[in-house]
Amino acid sequence: MLSSLQIATTGALPMPAPWLLKGFQDSAGGRDAIARPDLFPRRRNREKLRVVNFIGLSGPAGIWGLAGTNSMMLAASEINRRGGILGREIEPVFHDAGGDIDGVVRTATDMIAAGDADVIMGSHISAVRVALRKVIAGRVPYIYTPVYEGGERTPGVMAIGETPRDQSRPAIEWLANEKKAKRWYLIGSDYVWPWLAHKATKTYIAGAGGRVVGEEFVALGEQNHDAQIARIRAAKPDVVVISLIGTDSIVFNRAFAEHGLSSKVLRLAGAMDETLLLGMGADSSEGLYCASGYFVDRASAANDAFRAQYEASFGRCAPVPGSVAQSNYEGLRFLESVATKAGSFDVRPMLNAASSVAYHGARGEVSMRGGRAKMPIYLAEADGLDFRLIRTF
Repeated sequence: MLSSLQIATTGALPMPAPWLLKGFQDSAGGRDAIARPDLFPRRRNREKLRVVNFIGLSGPAGIWGLAGTNSMMLAASEINRRGGILGREIEPVFHDAGGDIDGVVRTATDMIAAGDADVIMGSHISAVRVALRKVIAGRVPYIYTPVYEGGERTPGVMAIGETPRDQSRPAIEWLANEKKAKRWYLIGSDYVWPWLAHKATKTYIAGAGGRVVGEEFVALGEQNHDAQIARIRAAKPDVVVISLIGTDSIVFNRAFAEHGLSSKVLRLAGAMDETLLLGMGADSSEGLYCASGYFVDRASAANDAFRAQYEASFGRCAPVPGSVAQSNYEGLRFLESVATKAGSFDVRPMLNAASSVAYHGARGEVSMRGGRAKMPIYLAEADGLDFRLIRTF
């Protein structure tokens, strides 16, 4: 597992523009941090707010890792340049959450016991969240940023991502009405997000007058989908709902197209963004739909500003900050709003503040009500290597 310091010094992260590093001097307060990239010091500076992000840098979700770290760094820089949160500059630390879950849990346990984390952020699969919330146990705030299955009510955990109720239900109803979809096949990775998302999805399909003709879960990292493709072909669905994560989704969607199904069967994919679309290739994107609260090319003042700052900081060739990666930016924006309203970084005041709060990020304004994020959801159809927005819910 790469530590935050190792990420910075092994060259896995490109050096951003110098202005982005304001507030990230080395642990001794030296002025040479830009030339010597100790961006994430091991020694605590107690005057700073240490936000530890357990982010997928390896495994299927690792495809979003670099854009996710960029997005968090950008938000931290913006907040630090206006004085930090409650007068404390943010000190971001990154730990890989894409490997062995027991190892991730040990790292989090040690950091919390040593007082080395003021806030935990998570941009990882839900299986990691379920494990981490047991050891964090409300001792520090825990902000979970990506799309997830919904229903998170663990004390101390604040989830800000899209859930099936807002994301999948309107997309299913649209496909049923506009594309006359009746027969649905569900395939997902074998862990908690797809399990629970499918449970909700089946309810929405039934409510739209359809029926599920097949369902299966695939081990993380599976590379051969011949058997799944054969079962899908035999079931003759109108739509395949895909809840595969990261590179697993890329591999499956390529196989789907290579077997000649993309021109015959529609697909509705969750946790899909421009990064995965680029990985799939234009030849694999026909008939693919995605519902999300964020698309890179959606024109708005908030998103235009985010994209301009991202490109200025990391260059035109930096990885695309799609929905999952961009959620790391919004995680810090959410933290800023909640802590400012609470006047504290303690768990209980922050939870009370988070029950009814609004924050601004690349999506525009997002409101939290009763532990759920409310935002516009956009339905898009893949068009080569881009998404074409066709409906707002």
